[in-house]
Amino acid sequence: MFEAAEVGRTIAKEVWDLEVPQLRADLLAAQLALRSTRVPVILIVSGADGAGKGETVNRLHEWLDTRGLETHVFGPLTDEERDRPCYWRFWRTLPARGRIGIFFGSWYTDPIVRRVYGRSSTTELDDAMARVAFFEKMLVEDGALILKFWFHLAKKEQKRRLRRLERDPETSWRVSPDDWKHFELYDRFRKHSERALARTDTEHAPWHVVEATDDRYRELTTGRTLLAALQRAVTPAAAAPPAAPAPPAAAAPAGGLTILDRVDLTRTVTDNAYRKELAKLQSRLSRLAREAYQRRQSSVAVFEGWDAAGKGGAIRRVAEAMDARDYKVISVAAPTDEERAHHYLWRFWRHIPRAGTMTLYDRSWYGRVLVERVEGFATEAEWARAYAEINDFEAQLVGHGMALAKFWLHIGKSEQLARFREREQVAYKRHKITDEDWRNRKRWTRYEEAVNEMVARTSTRAAPWTIVPANDKRVARLTVLRTLCRGLEQAL
Repeated sequence: MFEAAEVGRTIAKEVWDLEVPQLRADLLAAQLALRSTRVPVILIVSGADGAGKGETVNRLHEWLDTRGLETHVFGPLTDEERDRPCYWRFWRTLPARGRIGIFFGSWYTDPIVRRVYGRSSTTELDDAMARVAFFEKMLVEDGALILKFWFHLAKKEQKRRLRRLERDPETSWRVSPDDWKHFELYDRFRKHSERALARTDTEHAPWHVVEATDDRYRELTTGRTLLAALQRAVTPAAAAPPAAPAPPAAAAPAGGLTILDRVDLTRTVTDNAYRKELAKLQSRLSRLAREAYQRRQSSVAVFEGWDAAGKGGAIRRVAEAMDARDYKVISVAAPTDEERAHHYLWRFWRHIPRAGTMTLYDRSWYGRVLVERVEGFATEAEWARAYAEINDFEAQLVGHGMALAKFWLHIGKSEQLARFREREQVAYKRHKITDEDWRNRKRWTRYEEAVNEMVARTSTRAAPWTIVPANDKRVARLTVLRTLCRGLEQAL
């Protein structure tokens, strides 16, 4: 891939002086048009040390309106970033729709460096690039424009550049011992970088390898490439993300029974037995939560279920057993304007817990394949591809070492009706019942189909669903607490 970039390419000063004013005007016009679209633009700037990555980023800041531009530099992991899966630092900085984000360093850096220094195998590098390709495809299918630049320098030119920077008192600070160490490993960097690029040079997010020997050529080529991409992005044909084919529907269960049909909703527990077991389980969870904090074991619990199924009550019994400083409850409602301006998973990545703490999601990312599917807030292409996206997200949580529990609180249709009527009649419960609850109830069969497919597609070995019989709220609460305790014990 780098061979084509090795021929010496230059731009004469006369050409630079002639082209740059018009290029700047066109870039600003395209950037202004971008603001009225739903297209977030991600620029990845990578390449050899000394190849002018920083100078090019500075040039883009000069040419573009910085009010619609944000640049993120990814250096060594902070303590906050180490506490979470590696993609957390990237998700939280993704640009909103209509904005441009420059990533100086990216999800490519660490896998390549680890392979160069022998801290990972070729297979692990390939696995990391497969995840990168999936991540980028997911963003593009959601409407993002991804531009990836690799600034290439031949080995002799890199050495000359580093020496020149080192001799100049104004630029010597830019050359570190690591830069010279990387130079000594030039051939390994080239080999493994080319492998990484080859596995992620896709139709939806291709690489642009730019020879960086001549500064004017590097910067003008980058500007021209960016302009062409922006102009394509702001045309009406590019307003909607490419449609993804829907995966095949989940196979119908044998005998016509669904997953939910197999739940025993007749289970009950006496008040006396409930109080005794509740005290034991909460005491057990309290001890485990303190140990998790001390051992920096983080955990995530997801609560989904029918309206009036008792999610709030179950969450309260969990929270009662824990120190308020060690957990956070995220109540998920309709997305805000800021959240709608990002990929639907963005708002959930933001709340991934730090080491030693727990996040309880009162409704979650599964809204994409439940309410958004049934109510038509997401297209079929959007909710159909969400199963794989969710499985990948959860695999990253578990792969980082987090304990993950997912609960569907299941009640019968007649039990839901009884609870709705009780909420209407009891003053302090009346706020819990809305017109939306009644409207959702009319779509019970469609929600039931969506729930069954959700469980079938996203109950994985790493992140299985726990279907909780919740006609008896006491049974539901004990089941949740017992499951959380077992999960934490296994993780610890």
